Amino acid sequence: MNEIKKLDGKSMDIVEQNIEQLKELFPEVFAEGKIKFNQLQELLGNYVVEDEDHYNFTWHGKRKAGRLAQTPSTGTLRPAKDESVDWDTTENLFIEGDNLEVLKLLQKSYHRKVKMIYIDPPYNTGNDFVYSDDFKDGIKNYLKMTGQVDSQGKKMGTNSSSAGRYHTNWLNMMYPRLKLARNLMCDDGVIFISIDDNESGNLRKLCDEVFGEENLLRILSVELTKTQGMKVKSAQEGTIVKNYEPVFCYAKDKSKLNKVSRVLYDKGELFDTHYNCIIENNKKESLCDFLLKNNDIREELYSLKLLKNEKLPIKNIEKALYLSDKFKKYIYEDISNIIYQETACEISLPTDIEQSIGYGDIVEYSKYLLTKSKGGNIRQYISLEKSLNTDDTYNPSFGRVTIRGDLWKGFYSDMMNVAKEGGVDFKNGKKPVRLIHQLAKWFIDNDDIVLDFFAGSGTTAQAVTLLNTKENINSRYILIQLPEKLNENIKEQKESFNFCKSLNLPTNVAEISKERIRRAAKKIQEENPDYKGDLGFKVFKLDSSNIKRWEADFDTLEQDLLNAVDYIKQDRSSDDVLYELLLKYGLDLTVPIETRTIAEKTVYSIGLGALVVCLDKDINMDVVNGIGALKEELNPEIMRVVFKDDGFKDDVVKTNALQTLKRYGIEDIKSL
Repeated sequence: MNEIKKLDGKSMDIVEQNIEQLKELFPEVFAEGKIKFNQLQELLGNYVVEDEDHYNFTWHGKRKAGRLAQTPSTGTLRPAKDESVDWDTTENLFIEGDNLEVLKLLQKSYHRKVKMIYIDPPYNTGNDFVYSDDFKDGIKNYLKMTGQVDSQGKKMGTNSSSAGRYHTNWLNMMYPRLKLARNLMCDDGVIFISIDDNESGNLRKLCDEVFGEENLLRILSVELTKTQGMKVKSAQEGTIVKNYEPVFCYAKDKSKLNKVSRVLYDKGELFDTHYNCIIENNKKESLCDFLLKNNDIREELYSLKLLKNEKLPIKNIEKALYLSDKFKKYIYEDISNIIYQETACEISLPTDIEQSIGYGDIVEYSKYLLTKSKGGNIRQYISLEKSLNTDDTYNPSFGRVTIRGDLWKGFYSDMMNVAKEGGVDFKNGKKPVRLIHQLAKWFIDNDDIVLDFFAGSGTTAQAVTLLNTKENINSRYILIQLPEKLNENIKEQKESFNFCKSLNLPTNVAEISKERIRRAAKKIQEENPDYKGDLGFKVFKLDSSNIKRWEADFDTLEQDLLNAVDYIKQDRSSDDVLYELLLKYGLDLTVPIETRTIAEKTVYSIGLGALVVCLDKDINMDVVNGIGALKEELNPEIMRVVFKDDGFKDDVVKTNALQTLKRYGIEDIKSL
């Protein structure tokens, strides 16, 4: 006799998925459910590594960390509607919890759907390392770390440089997360990772393994300070001041990457402004002088108080690009002259060429334009006509503009005010909105998803919303942040702690992030009153499954048996159960959920009938036939139906329900 099957309470089994993919490629190596590795090796030929002479990047615990990424999660994500904004319409997500477990839970719903990932993980400076993965039960470990259960055993803490496994701990933390993140990336997806010197070498090797060294796009150098010279740590010791931090850029599959969609040139996003010049009639002319010939631009700059005495200071050019619509429009649409940009390259010239260049002269040599400074130094310019032919800069709609390549200057000015950016006080490694916004401009378009699973103060959410506003697109974000507790006794966290207290918020980083997203959205709406895009976000929180697991204790056996009768936990709502089902079935957490009443029972139609759920008791055949009629009304390609196992009026109804629904063309019927 056919029976209604029970749902598996775990997240997607990645090992099982890998086996299925392998079976599609090499069906002949499977026998009785097992893999014949000898035959598989024969099929792979010389690609099998059999000796130890090949390069191998390894560390203690690597295999266990890799297996951790393949271990299904038994947790769930519970909706927090009261902390959300525009719950019924938004497609943005903020998820509070340990990102390892959350990434596992997202595997079905967002597999190969994420276009861009940006993360700013702990740099492993000693005090910023709070992830201590429990290889047995990630949910349990998460609850300990967030203070929801007794903190005996593992606890949230630091990764001191005196620890015997200082780098090992960081690698074991990052490895499974990057593997899971890669699964979520679409074929033409990209990932950007900010890091500093503590782990940059290890990160490069780790990314080469997870994403493939052939998929490295670039390692950007982002200028975050302007301090020069030595930084004295003590009377005996000095260090060179660090001005740049790297951002690692990898594609999931470089061969499938589309050309960059936009030139990075918009509202204050001009790099190395003082290098730009215009060549007109073989004469060098500064960009600002050229633009100030336009009366409309000059008058607008006067009104904005950026222009005095017919001169536009270099430091005001970026402000002009941010504030002046005429200034931007003229660059984008009206300049027919060629703009060149200086590069910081050393060059060696033949004597006759070098002697022929005088101050202010322009000489073309070997595909470059050359000029001489007042100090006698030869300057080298790249011709925009040539640079426009490269794949990574050309977009005709943005005019004749070129930018630097992997050296991103000018972010030091953003860093001066970054601690309060977004309207919240947060100093711990906060990155400028402009940086993430410009990374997103490269690749993000309509309906793309941006993921940040080390969300911090929520900069990525603000950057994506800003991009949507500027480019008139509808991309969306998923942010994940551990509710790491703030300590008022730590200097860098004191202002953030007091900020949360002043608003009566829990004192943790996740609350800072959520408040920042609310404030940033409000400001964007005020500055763009006609904008009708998505400014909201749904909040979910990681927790253990809504379904009780059988964990009987001899001393409490009688009570455990009584509790097992109602297998949905008492503190859980129907919404909790519904969103757990969305994760189990691999549906987007933002799909519409419609509530209907059929034969006096509540029935939920999810995703226009892709999933139908009834959690009521005493279900009779009227309800079953009503669900069948709903299938005919909505006509989804596939309808899946879920009941509670004890929800039927009797066993006869339960048996007949299965056969009746199959007659309506519904084959996937399960119970909780």
